Amino acid sequence: MPVYVDKAQHKLGRMVMCHMLADSMDELLTMADTIGVNRKWFQPQSHPHFDICKAYRAKAIAAGAIEVDRRQLVDVMKRYRTKWSGDLDERKKLNCAAAAAGKKEL
Repeated sequence: MPVYVDKAQHKLGRMVMCHMLADSMDELLTMADTIGVNRKWFQPQSHPHFDICKAYRAKAIAAGAIEVDRRQLVDVMKRYRTKWSGDLDERKKLNCAAAAAGKKEL
């Protein structure tokens, strides 16, 4: 199951940020660990993802992440929501990641 990075360019101070998401929490958290993204940056609210800067985006792509456009990103989000709604284990992993990041569980 792959990890995805979008082409968004949202400014946050001096940084330019994009989104990193995946088809499963295991894949998302493994990629975050692989490229050195702190798990406290996990964003569970709208859709489980990490906001990452351009440098981490380049690391993610080098580690195998797939670049997607906005439409493809929406498709990834729909697939994950379908999985999350029917997979209690995935929901538990999401809530554990949210709690570990100090965020509200879903």
